[in-house]
Amino acid sequence: MTELTTRRLLLRQWRDDDLAPFAALNADPEVMRYFPALMSRGQSDDFARFNHATIEHQGWGLWAVEVVDGGAFIGFVGLNRPRFDAHFTPAVEIGWRLDHPYWGRGYATEAATAALTFAFNDLMCPEVVSFTAVVNERSIRVMRRLGMTHDPADDFDHPTVPDGPLRRHVLFRKRADGWNKSAAPDAAPRPQPLQ
Repeated sequence: MTELTTRRLLLRQWRDDDLAPFAALNADPEVMRYFPALMSRGQSDDFARFNHATIEHQGWGLWAVEVVDGGAFIGFVGLNRPRFDAHFTPAVEIGWRLDHPYWGRGYATEAATAALTFAFNDLMCPEVVSFTAVVNERSIRVMRRLGMTHDPADDFDHPTVPDGPLRRHVLFRKRADGWNKSAAPDAAPRPQPLQ
C-alpha cells in the first residue's frame, strides 16, 4: 500500500474514524452541489469501505486526506478507474472531494499533484483524465492548475447522471509525456506495509 505526503497533507488509507466526518461531508449541500444527490450515512460508509478495499487490494486509489499539522480528515483525493463506458474508457481518473471549510487553501491542487506524480512516475500511466459537470467551475479551475487540457470535442453526457444541468460533463486530460517528473518533490510516495 502506498501513502503520499506533501508539505501539508497526508494521503492515506481509510480508517473507521473517518466515517462520521465523511458522512457529514457527503450530506453537505454545498459540497455535493454538483452531484445528483446527497449521500445517506449508509451510502457514505459503503463508499469509504469500497475505497479502503480498493487501496488494500491494488495499493492505491481514492486516498483519505488529512492535514499533517493537526491530523484533521478533510476528504479524499486520488486515482480511480471509472466504472462506466465512455469514449475515453478504460482510463485512470483523478478526483477529489474536500469538506467545505478546507476549500480555497490549495489543498486539492497540492494533493492532486502528488497523485498525478504517483500515477506517472510509479504506475507509469500514459494518461490521466478528470471530469466534472460543465457548471462546476471550482473543480475545472483545479484541473487547469494541474496543467490538464480540455478539448470540447471530448465533452460527454455522463451515463449515470439523470437528465438535467449536471449530466453534461467536461473531460480534461494530462499525458505523461507532458508531466514534469519532478513536479512534486515534496509529494513523494511513502510505501507502507499491508495490514
